Amino acid sequence: MLIERYFETLQAKIAEIAADTEPIKAAARLCADSLANGGAIHIFDSGHMVSSELIHRAGGLVALSALTFGLNVNNLVRTRADVPLPAGSDLSYGYIKHVFDTNQLRAGDVLFVGSVSGKTANVIEVALQGRAHGLKVIALTALAYSSRLVSEHPSGKHLYEAADLVLDNHAPYGDALLEVEGLDYPVCPESGLGAATTMWAVVAGTIEEMLARGLKPTVYPSVNRPDGASLVSQVVAEGLRKGY
Repeated sequence: MLIERYFETLQAKIAEIAADTEPIKAAARLCADSLANGGAIHIFDSGHMVSSELIHRAGGLVALSALTFGLNVNNLVRTRADVPLPAGSDLSYGYIKHVFDTNQLRAGDVLFVGSVSGKTANVIEVALQGRAHGLKVIALTALAYSSRLVSEHPSGKHLYEAADLVLDNHAPYGDALLEVEGLDYPVCPESGLGAATTMWAVVAGTIEEMLARGLKPTVYPSVNRPDGASLVSQVVAEGLRKGY
C-alpha cells in the first residue's frame, strides 16, 4: 500500500536526520551564543514551510524572527521593446545588499537560509551578504539534490558553499520519495518535513544550551487556550525585554 510505503520511507529519512545531529548541535550553540550576547535569530526560507512553521508557534521561541523582503515596481505603461540591463546588474539579487543596510540584521546575529535546491541566485546572495556583514549563516538544504544542480549565482556557488554551517534535510535528488508504477515522476516530497524536523531539533538544542548557561528562553504558549491571547502578549513583551 502506498500509504504504508510513505510512512516507512519517511521514518527512514527522519532516522537519517536523527543520526546526523552534530551540525544540529553546532547550530544550537551558535543560536545560544548569539542570544546570550544580545543578538537575534533570523529565518529566511525560499518557500518550503520553514519560515511559517517556526514563527509564532506554541512551544516555539519568541526569539525567532522571519526575514522577508521584496522589490516591486508598479508602473503600468504601454508595451515597449525591452532595453538590456546595464552590465553586471541583476534584478533577481542585486538589491539584496541593501537588506543588510538596515539596522535589523547585525554582526553576531544568526541567519538561517533555507533552500531545497540551493541553486537560486537570490538565496545564495542572501547567504553571501549575511556572512560579509558578520552574521553567522546556517544553510538548510538538500545536499544530495543540490550537489547535482548547476548554481544560478555568478560565483558558481551553491547555498551549502556560501554558509558557515550546513544542515542537511536529507531530501533525495528531485525531493519526492516514492516511485509509483504508472506515474512519470515520484510523489510525496520530503524536504518540508525534513526541514521542519531539523529546525525543531535546533530549537530543542538551543533551549538546552540556554538553560545550561542559566538563561531562560521565552517560549510561546498556545494562543487557543482560554487565556491564550493574554499569555502570548505577556511572553512577547518578556521576550522583547530580555532579547530571548
